[in-house]
Amino acid sequence: MQNNIIKDNLTVQHEKDNHRFTMAINGEIAKVAYQLRDDKMYLTYSEVPYNLRGKGYGKELVERTFEQLTKEGYKAVAVCSYIKAVARRSEKWNSIIE
Repeated sequence: MQNNIIKDNLTVQHEKDNHRFTMAINGEIAKVAYQLRDDKMYLTYSEVPYNLRGKGYGKELVERTFEQLTKEGYKAVAVCSYIKAVARRSEKWNSIIE
């Protein structure tokens, strides 16, 4: 049996001052941190609160981060191993995210 998450109410916020994207999940915050260099976002770190892990929220966070940064006109380089794995497994993102 798979843990299903309700995706419709999950949104990613870009906190430019903190160099991160965040997603509120059941009152907790998941995040993707980045460094901006040469007009590229280097996605360095992702974190989902411990009690929410293993339920698909990490993948959802990363994919929604990809969508948001693309909408904002950024190119990205995946540094974090988890972010790299999500990009590689996705037909949509594997050719866009370095």
